Amino acid sequence: MRSLLIGPAERPLRLLALGAHCDDIEIGAGGTLLRLAAQVPGLEADLAVLSSSPERAAEFRASATAFLTPATARVGVHELPDGRLPQYWAEVKEIVEELARRVEPDIVLCPDRHDAHQDHRVVAEVVTTCFRDHLVLRYEIPKWDGDLGAGRPSHYVPLDRELMQRKCDLLCTHYASQRGRDWWGDETFVALGRLRGMECRAPYAEAFAVDKAILEFRPTPSI
Repeated sequence: MRSLLIGPAERPLRLLALGAHCDDIEIGAGGTLLRLAAQVPGLEADLAVLSSSPERAAEFRASATAFLTPATARVGVHELPDGRLPQYWAEVKEIVEELARRVEPDIVLCPDRHDAHQDHRVVAEVVTTCFRDHLVLRYEIPKWDGDLGAGRPSHYVPLDRELMQRKCDLLCTHYASQRGRDWWGDETFVALGRLRGMECRAPYAEAFAVDKAILEFRPTPSI
């Protein structure tokens, strides 16, 4: 299994991460954020969620800062109704279109189009219409619906044990509002990470579905 190096050499890597709810991005791609922040100098990151409350918005802002330290994250929080994003499709489209005008990302992180949650699907569908010429990595979120793998993961970001535990610690530290949920906790996050790690011969991993990608070949410098 070969590695794919992403990002231009002549400028900092630009990342845009979108979620329907506060905590979506970190659950689906928190380990990837940690690796990017630690390994990509000058990373430029924009994170935005479409549905929140004042309490959860504060959690998300603190979490995003922690996951992306030492990089600097620009965080946007919107307050569309939780569970009702299909009814607010036009508003979601306007928010994402504004981001597309303002940010020219190298990588877009968003939910999977086959996600069972209606809010996640709306964000995923709108991303498809707004970012047609970008590398879009669609993350997965474990849930009661049992929809894992519906989008057939195709790309993986390996994580070591330390990074996997760091992801769990940050999620549980910053999202106190979620601690009472029966699915929330290290066991769920580590179990999925281990399964995806097994699929790419790594201790742990996060998996993404990619609809389209273009292969570019750089010539070997002459000696």
